[in-house]
Amino acid sequence: MEYTHKPVLLQECLEGLAIRPDGVYVDGTLGRAGHSREIARRLTTGRLICIDRDQAALDAAPERLAGLMDKVTLVHGNFGDVAVILNDLGVPAADGMLFDLGVSSPQLDDGSRGFSYLQDAPLDMRMDQSATLTAGNVVNGWSQEELRRILWQYGEERYAAPIAAAICRAREQAPIRTTLELAELIRQAMPAKARREKQHPAKRSFQAIRIAVNDELGEVERMLDSALDLLSAGGRLAVISFHSLEDRLVKTAYAQWARGCTCPPDFPVCVCGKKPRAKLIGKRPIVAGDAELEENPRARSAKLRVAEKL
Repeated sequence: MEYTHKPVLLQECLEGLAIRPDGVYVDGTLGRAGHSREIARRLTTGRLICIDRDQAALDAAPERLAGLMDKVTLVHGNFGDVAVILNDLGVPAADGMLFDLGVSSPQLDDGSRGFSYLQDAPLDMRMDQSATLTAGNVVNGWSQEELRRILWQYGEERYAAPIAAAICRAREQAPIRTTLELAELIRQAMPAKARREKQHPAKRSFQAIRIAVNDELGEVERMLDSALDLLSAGGRLAVISFHSLEDRLVKTAYAQWARGCTCPPDFPVCVCGKKPRAKLIGKRPIVAGDAELEENPRARSAKLRVAEKL
């Protein structure tokens, strides 16, 4: 579908990063290079480092960034390892970093990758196809309690317990091998009223399994643990999240950086000596306006938060 090709909150990201033509920038989630292309266009002597765990995204990048590759460095890796990546490249600090935490559109559009509950494919869901853990491993190998936990925690699936039980009963007879087989198991495990909801019955469960397979929240945590230290003074970090679990991690980290003092409120003077490490750009997350939502429905759940290193 055409709208999946559009980079979310593009202008807001460019403004948030406050790009300098000679600066060093990181796009930690290259995807279809929509954000990367516009960042690179604004550079003269600067450099853009594009990271993606999906080799397919990197293979497509030279065409998508045609005429701009002299300013771009492509890296196959996880954005949670951004500190190691920049160190290996000899980059001491960046002037801005962007992380779009949404699932890359090509991964969703390619039914063979196993992300979709609407197209039949092997249970895969790996963003990095060189990784070992697949959705099939999770569905057929993890305990009933662990399945229940991820369905509830990562998918906020209120029928997590009966779905986990149904998966375990089914796999005792034979391994669950395909996306449509799993989607139907999930549907059958839910009460009739839930099956009639507008949202597909398997949507939350597939999200949960995908997050577990790719350790998506762990990657966000690792990125946030190192990102601020990797910025130059005045450098900016822009993160687009698409669901509450991710946004909560980003919001909490930003608040800690901006707070500084950790003394109890009843202390008359600060004794901890901690100073704010960043300032927040805007008090609220930036969301898509009506015009973008009309053009790109995928942006509906996107939240952009920007922080500047002090």
